[in-house]
Amino acid sequence: MRSNLCAQAVKESTVSKKELEKYLQVAKQAASIGEKILMQYYRKIVSINNKSRDGDLVTNADLEAESLIVSFLRKETPECGIYAEEGGSSGSDSSFIWCIDPLDGTTNYAHGYPFFACSIGLTWKNKPILGAISVPFFSEMYWGCPGIGAYCNELEISVSTSNKLRESLLVTGFSYDRTIKIDNNYAEFCWLTNKCRGVRRGGAAAVDLAYIAAGRLDGYWEQGLSKWDIAAGIAIVEEAGGVISDYKSNKFDLNEGRILASNPFIYSELLSELDKVSPLDQKSFGGLVN
Repeated sequence: MRSNLCAQAVKESTVSKKELEKYLQVAKQAASIGEKILMQYYRKIVSINNKSRDGDLVTNADLEAESLIVSFLRKETPECGIYAEEGGSSGSDSSFIWCIDPLDGTTNYAHGYPFFACSIGLTWKNKPILGAISVPFFSEMYWGCPGIGAYCNELEISVSTSNKLRESLLVTGFSYDRTIKIDNNYAEFCWLTNKCRGVRRGGAAAVDLAYIAAGRLDGYWEQGLSKWDIAAGIAIVEEAGGVISDYKSNKFDLNEGRILASNPFIYSELLSELDKVSPLDQKSFGGLVN
């Protein structure tokens, strides 16, 4: 089983606890800034556009939230770089980089479905060290950092104690390129649906990870993710006692976009089941879209 990624990164970075506490407070404030904008425009969106792929949406709320968050972070932590979903990136040569998703779950948000979040994670040399995730509709702020713990609002949280995969509730998601790739998570979804109590598809990776940390869900896997989707959630899950890895091995690389997160009790069984799955062929799911 993996050692704690975030704790190891903090140790290697030699950042002090006082500095971590400062960065964590900044992350929470940044997530709160995003939260206010998202609720201001919830069900009152001014514009919705496709980005590079059909179905990959951006709204005026994403753009305004990111602009305000980036301005705040540049003011409060000028020594840190920024990697943001909607293009507000800078300072990529810095060891510390903020990974910002101003609105995770944009499709949900655009349809008035309340499962969305603002996610703010801090990495050191491409390794997550802390994060804050606001889930605005439910008035929840998830946050965590090595040596400080994991919390929802002011209540300390921990992963579930489910110790059998067949008695567990899982969650997953599908990337925007699922209609043009054979390796699109359809096979894994079908396989694991028959191995557990159920598999949910929330549509917001940051919320999925927050719910793993809070023990509402027992395991999560997904691929095709970006750093801003998962950097914050990784830190919170680990501080809540969870395990993070790739789901084809027990390694993890933030650049790969493939993640397995679970409580420590079903981790090995879940990893083993995922390793058994082969992608479906075109005929199995109606063929690829040209």
